[in-house]
Amino acid sequence: MTTATTPSRLSALFASGENLLRLSLRLDAVVTTANGLAYLALAQPLERLLGLDATVGLAIGAFLTAYGIGVALVGRPARTNRAAASAVAIGNTAWVVASLAALVTGALGLTTVGAVWAVMQSATVGGFAALQFLGLRRSR
Repeated sequence: MTTATTPSRLSALFASGENLLRLSLRLDAVVTTANGLAYLALAQPLERLLGLDATVGLAIGAFLTAYGIGVALVGRPARTNRAAASAVAIGNTAWVVASLAALVTGALGLTTVGAVWAVMQSATVGGFAALQFLGLRRSR
């Protein structure tokens, strides 16, 4: 019986644009805030592992923590503010573009592990942006 109800719950989740938008914002908020806090707490070890200067890592951590809290506030209400959600989706898209540009240009001097991390992080953020744009489109 559980297997019969699981697909219907998933399809209901993805059918409603508002539900999809709110879920994608909330997941984004959790992942982004956790990532930001990790950058803040682990700046020195990440410098060695990723090749990311600790000062830059701290700045990224502070930004991601604040951004994640902002995304949480956008995703909190029962009815999502479309303009704010659009701003988050656009901000996520800009993050992906900036991350990949920094990777291609070598601007951050990342190690191989750091480059793989940057690609994985970009894919995750890009996935959140895609879900947010889809949620916005379906909730018109």
